[in-house]
Amino acid sequence: MFGTAGRIKVCHQKYFQNQAFQKGGGYLQKVRLVDIAQKLGVSAVTVHNALSGRKGVSDQMRSRILQAAKEMGYEAAPASKKGKGAGKTWKIGVVIAENYLAKNATYYWKMYQELALAAAEKHCYTMVETLSKDAELHTRKLPEALRQNSVDSMVVIGEVDPGYLRGLQEHARVPVVFLDFYDGQIAKDCVVADNFYGMYQMTELLFAQGIEKLAFVGSIDATSSIMDRYCGFMRAMVSHHKKLPDEWLIEDRDELGHIAFELPHVMPEAFVCNCDLAAEKLIGKLEEAGYRVPGDISVTGFDNFASPGYTGTKITTYEVNMKAMTKAALDKAIRMMRTPGCSRSLTVVSGQIRWKNSVRYGPSTDSGSYVLDH
Repeated sequence: MFGTAGRIKVCHQKYFQNQAFQKGGGYLQKVRLVDIAQKLGVSAVTVHNALSGRKGVSDQMRSRILQAAKEMGYEAAPASKKGKGAGKTWKIGVVIAENYLAKNATYYWKMYQELALAAAEKHCYTMVETLSKDAELHTRKLPEALRQNSVDSMVVIGEVDPGYLRGLQEHARVPVVFLDFYDGQIAKDCVVADNFYGMYQMTELLFAQGIEKLAFVGSIDATSSIMDRYCGFMRAMVSHHKKLPDEWLIEDRDELGHIAFELPHVMPEAFVCNCDLAAEKLIGKLEEAGYRVPGDISVTGFDNFASPGYTGTKITTYEVNMKAMTKAALDKAIRMMRTPGCSRSLTVVSGQIRWKNSVRYGPSTDSGSYVLDH
């Protein structure tokens, strides 16, 4: 574990320039595959297969889908005549490490679903594989889709072991895009959330309320995302001339991603959590110990993703724009498939603060920079 000076140095080293990802809007959108799917209660992939005449759809369901498409005014996107591979149906393999699919850790499964929906809209197929810890750390076994040469590109969701990534990059004969993870040496074609500035804004929100004694909950060496969020937190702390006691830097998970930690002996005024799942567990522990949230102690999260069945205090958090992230990753993969050898890039997608019920109001209650969501 770093000392305070070492941690601040790491933050400065990992400081990176934010890149804008603009999302169009403001006009009437065409009927999408997902619109038809939602109307009929089926998946967007099923709708795509039915409309393109592919197998795997019953005649009755195909008839219903075709009729719904006609009634809703669906128009298939015309195939472009520009560029290599234009109009082709691409096959995209997706890999998620098993530790991200542990109990209640369904954030990345939702991210995959968003990616699959975006892919169906662009007439692409996705197939997902789970990367076991044994394959990631020991056997280095490549995804089945790569070994069978059955995909045109790969998307890796979440951070995995650097040694495995080096082997993947060395043996993959197709483009590889990394979603919610970056590494300047290994994983250069990446899409990430604005972890640094997002957490900086969350921490500044607390200072604006007159809350200054802050703890950070998160294992900063576990993933680059947590490290970036910690660095954003520390930037705000340093700018306000605040120090972080060692007891208030709280490790929150083991190597398999299971969240578990204990409360500190001396309590801060607020806990800044690296994710909403950690914030949920923290609020439960605080309430068990007799503390009120936010009456006694404030809590913030990150992601805007509540675990299934969570009914506790609504958490003030930074909402990750998952739809924009998955669309950016898909666009990057398609561009790389169409134009092999195109320049590599890091795309940073901004989100927004969702002010809910876990932070007490203080001297400043200006909500102009936030979305109120009580």
